[in-house]
Amino acid sequence: PFVTLPEIHRAARARLPRTSYDFGAGGTETETTLRRNRRSLRRLAIRQDVLVDVRQVDLSTSLLGVPLSWPVVIAPMGGLVLFHPEGDAEMARGAAKADTLQFLSGATGWSVEAVAAASPGLKMFQLYHMGDRAWVADLLARVEASGYLCVCLTVDVQVYSRRERDITARFSPREAMSKAPNPRPPDSEYPARLTWADVEWLRKTTRLPIGLKGIMTTRDARRAVDAGVELIWVSNHGGRQLDATQASIDALPAVADTVAGAASIIVDGGFARGTDVIKGLAWGASAVAVGRTALWGLAADGAAGVACTMDILRREIRTSMALAGQTSVRSLTRDVVFRVD
Repeated sequence: PFVTLPEIHRAARARLPRTSYDFGAGGTETETTLRRNRRSLRRLAIRQDVLVDVRQVDLSTSLLGVPLSWPVVIAPMGGLVLFHPEGDAEMARGAAKADTLQFLSGATGWSVEAVAAASPGLKMFQLYHMGDRAWVADLLARVEASGYLCVCLTVDVQVYSRRERDITARFSPREAMSKAPNPRPPDSEYPARLTWADVEWLRKTTRLPIGLKGIMTTRDARRAVDAGVELIWVSNHGGRQLDATQASIDALPAVADTVAGAASIIVDGGFARGTDVIKGLAWGASAVAVGRTALWGLAADGAAGVACTMDILRREIRTSMALAGQTSVRSLTRDVVFRVD
């Protein structure tokens, strides 16, 4: 019976081993990007219009033509078994209870079939592995057969970053997940070799819409659209990859201008409250993805904790929309949000 997001976070922290909590909460090196994501969101203000009839606030939207009852999805996260024994399957159950779409991580310890069977909710798949193409082609066929709606390739993990909380604790998440039933292919150098040629191969290999997760520049956004990519995911990996890079919210407007409606856009990176979601939508995202926020719900109380977390977040969005005099998330415009010091 949680009633606020901070108390869910506190409950999760109290229940988790220190190494698991730090793995979920931490960033890379100095954690500058991690802090910048939150700082940049806090420096944005929402315009407040009054004397508007806000008895009905419409949160419905769509992503890649898929109707969503509200504009928040659960980002892919590896290592969920460190936060709940049922890992991704339990997250899927929570997502379905919250009526939200879940992105299943390609670094999961669960097979795509097992997660699809765990819950009837909407799912899209995050692809991490592009080394052994025969292995990937087989995986993509299984993803299609299991009813996933999109394949989104993560492109910002060319090498695994130096996450100093884990390094200092001598903690290896990869070792902790090494006995997963859906292991990675043996080629450990595949991310460093990833190029636009792999994107083209991916488009020819699956019938599903293709997304790219980790786009932070207009140049890459334009090239992605030209390559037929249908989902652009603006993300700095939650501050877990390149340190001292730009906040995702700051990169979003220019990318949205470049895409100009040619693809759906997701943004993540520090989005934790309802007002954050409004800011992301107003600045060009089709939907906002949350990671740690849902993760703390999973750690605090499994699927019920995820559902409770997302329900609180939905109420925050609806309340803030009404207080801002906005009646539909689809009609939010960029001037609804502005920078302040």
